[in-house]
Amino acid sequence: MPFKQLNPSGLLQNNFYYMILAMRGELDDYLFYGENWSSIEDGLKNSLQSEIDKIDSNRLLNSSVDDLCDYFEEKFRVDVPVLDEDQIVVDQRETEIDVSHDQMRWIRDRSRPFYIAATLVEVTIPFSGDRGAFTIRPTTYTSMPPRGEISKNTLILKVQGTDMKPLQVRGEIDRMIGEIKKHLEWLRDNARGFNERIRSNASERINWRREKLLADQSLVANLGFPLKERADAPRTITAPNVRRRITPVMPPASTAPFKPEPVISNDDYEHILKVMTDMALVMERSPSAFVAMGEEALRSHFLVQLNGHYKGQASGETFNYEGKTDILIRSDGKNIFIAECKFWGGAKKFRETIDQLLGYVSWRDTKTAIVVFNKNKNFSKVVAAIPSAVKAHPNFKKEIHDNGESRFRCVLAHKNDKNREMILTVLAFDVPQGS
Repeated sequence: MPFKQLNPSGLLQNNFYYMILAMRGELDDYLFYGENWSSIEDGLKNSLQSEIDKIDSNRLLNSSVDDLCDYFEEKFRVDVPVLDEDQIVVDQRETEIDVSHDQMRWIRDRSRPFYIAATLVEVTIPFSGDRGAFTIRPTTYTSMPPRGEISKNTLILKVQGTDMKPLQVRGEIDRMIGEIKKHLEWLRDNARGFNERIRSNASERINWRREKLLADQSLVANLGFPLKERADAPRTITAPNVRRRITPVMPPASTAPFKPEPVISNDDYEHILKVMTDMALVMERSPSAFVAMGEEALRSHFLVQLNGHYKGQASGETFNYEGKTDILIRSDGKNIFIAECKFWGGAKKFRETIDQLLGYVSWRDTKTAIVVFNKNKNFSKVVAAIPSAVKAHPNFKKEIHDNGESRFRCVLAHKNDKNREMILTVLAFDVPQGS
């Protein structure tokens, strides 16, 4: 039973008393006295790797790597408890204590318990975080760890004895809480490094396995024989029991056979953006030649330049998926790039442009762009407004670092498949008004 016993004279029992308890196997109520942190960390790392390796191969290939990393980061993060000391409540009641091992008392038969009347003060402290963390021994710890009882999301401390005084009891409670907070801080230092590496460890393992699966598919596909589907191939994945109160859910994904699709390379994507940027710079440096042009006329200049590089495969207002897009580049019959050209009309209209682009993008279109023309006076204000406007869109997933001063790049979820991702680069250009 968790308690910190006071002897009749009000003095705390010394450490020798607890050595006796240890020999008698009465340490069940000790906190931070279980498996050490190093073993816990190794176990979590092995579990993370093992779970990734057990994911159905098609589901893994059909899933967003970032979404999987979000799941594993949430599932394996160790949330070291934080005590809510503002919500502490205290209660007291009568009890009996066994003083058979109190050497200051004359007791004829110490082989049996000898109970006397006493008072029990019970302190209840709510906390947030993983309750299981109270059982972990941090790499730094004391020879006599604190004692307490964990019930759901509360920590219960007990002080009992005879002839107890308020100041004495309050001092003991403060001391116990201080010891527990000290151990929690040591454990928090241990967990911090592990938590910061969960995402990178998961990403590394996921990408390694994805590359292996794709290489295996390529190997078998090139043998010239039809593939045999395993009758026992798993179609779902069951997550093991988790210590967390809210269990994270594996991101939904199809377990249908994964089929690699043709996509534009990053180098080609950057080249297309550079061609468009170079054309925009011409507009910025020669404003008088373009000042009276509308969106369609400005777009045509981009198409001329793109067709010079892509053998006439860049077109405007081409029907694609649900509508017509401003700029579409095709290669070998496949759409490899889609872009929209718009004058800046505020954040709301810009988000509508994103909606429009999402309506054009089909399953295979993974790299897109929005070209923003600004004819307002404050170009810096427009550039500053673009990131927040994109992030406010419901399909926004994450920002991608980009070195351009007037560029913003991010990942968006496909309109009809949240697990399907597309890259969007926003290019903003200032086309000054005529004098």
